[in-house]
Amino acid sequence: MKITFLGATKTVTGSNFLVEAAGKKFLVDCGMYQGEAEEEFNNEAPFDFKVEEIDFVLLTHAHIDHSGRIPKLYNEGFKKPVYAHKATCDLCSLMLPDSGHIQEMEVEWKNKKRKRKGEAPLPPMYTAEDAARCLEIFREVQYDEIIEITPEIHVRFNDAGHMLGSSIIEVWVKEDGKNIKTVFSGDIGNNDIPLLNEPTMIEDADYLVMESTYGNRLHMRNDDKAEIFLKIVSETLEGGGNVIIPSFAVGRTQEILYELNRIKENNKENEEFLREYKLLMKAPVYVDSPLAISATEVFKENMDLFDEKTKAEIDKGDNPLEFPGLHFTVSAEESKALNDNITPSIIISASGMCDVGRIKHHLKHNLWDKKNTILFVGYQAPGTLGYSIVNGAKKVKIFGEEIAVNARIEYIEGYSGHADQELLMNFVYSFNVQKPKHIFLVHGEEEAELTLKEKIQNEAKIPVTIPNYGETYDVKDVPELLATIKVHKPKTIKTEIIERLGKLQAQIDDMKESVEEDLTNPDLKDEDMFRIKEKMKDLEQDILKIIEG
Repeated sequence: MKITFLGATKTVTGSNFLVEAAGKKFLVDCGMYQGEAEEEFNNEAPFDFKVEEIDFVLLTHAHIDHSGRIPKLYNEGFKKPVYAHKATCDLCSLMLPDSGHIQEMEVEWKNKKRKRKGEAPLPPMYTAEDAARCLEIFREVQYDEIIEITPEIHVRFNDAGHMLGSSIIEVWVKEDGKNIKTVFSGDIGNNDIPLLNEPTMIEDADYLVMESTYGNRLHMRNDDKAEIFLKIVSETLEGGGNVIIPSFAVGRTQEILYELNRIKENNKENEEFLREYKLLMKAPVYVDSPLAISATEVFKENMDLFDEKTKAEIDKGDNPLEFPGLHFTVSAEESKALNDNITPSIIISASGMCDVGRIKHHLKHNLWDKKNTILFVGYQAPGTLGYSIVNGAKKVKIFGEEIAVNARIEYIEGYSGHADQELLMNFVYSFNVQKPKHIFLVHGEEEAELTLKEKIQNEAKIPVTIPNYGETYDVKDVPELLATIKVHKPKTIKTEIIERLGKLQAQIDDMKESVEEDLTNPDLKDEDMFRIKEKMKDLEQDILKIIEG
């Protein structure tokens, strides 16, 4: 059995693993990169395998960094099964077309620039229609049932507790007279995620491919995060500001709605708590994401997957995804109207990393005002707008305009859908019948992976490998590195200069459009003219640096 690591290696996105076993080739996940521009460019790069040779796909969950390149795979001729949990199939029917729509919008923007340069337009990686068509190859499975793919390959999907339908996948392979069991963790959930069950603990495996997103960190526990959430929100509303929550449309949004609905149960005797809670409940809460609205409906249709506490509340007639003051904004016009609303509000909007979607408009209108709070509740990948804001940027560029970061910036890590270091170690210790002979760490930044590797090797006494992109391992008692795909040509000074000039040209084009638009505004004030002048000075400095460098 061989595993080739083709994504999520020393980074958190782009999950994609090629397995060769018992005469078959199959993929575990086929996800997109998110974050750094260079990584996102790899989304459109050719696959590092022959599409026609792939026999099937096992999909751990619906998040785009695990599923987002399946439509591209389909467009290139793959028409064999994609096995996924039923709820994952439901969510992919929303998320993949939404991703296709984003591809279309982004390429339209790029093509406007290309047209100005006299260059031919580019096609999108895939369209919303392409994504909708690829759903025909999805095959629904349920948790806990062993499925025979071939007489030599069997799989079982287990609840990963990360999002609705997320799975830890056990793969049994009979090859050369031996039975080998490999576990692919997917994304392991945080134990106290509202709505969802805790991750399934697996008792035995020969090999484990495991995520490591928070391999070097501990989350705050649930009670603390609920109180902190309430305090941040009530203080902002009391000061006349808005709370903007950049949230992943699927998963975090529904959990925040649940938390808002049940937060009152935590401390009924505390007067200050009740005062803050009443303030919170009087404020309008807007879910501003068509995808989140549809995903909330999918959650309602899959309530059998909720934890026992949530099911009990539902049986009493208390739907945890509904409460007074909750509003869904569907149209773009409704979304824009929120920025003219003078009533202090809570706005939950996608995307969670702030790189695409309606959240960018809300940040543009709220980030500069110190009355407001931007509250982050999920992982921010390096290179994203969200990462810049969380890590202390004083100014950010949104739609070509420089925006001052004056708002209060908060990050409640406990809302993350990923297990922290303690829970990852608990997952490793759960293999109490047969612990893995070897663990491969993926889906984490290098620092997190190295910290977790050291902890596993020192405390659990299990050897660990952190694979590089394109490395193929023969999975046996001591995994052997067989080959490495050569991915990128080395950068020359010439190509680096061309890249820098391209980036500079893009900045000049953006500024030209922005300045021309500003100068046609009859209400332009002196301070606006000064801002334009300062922006041009910054660009001049960039040009001088390139010339002098």
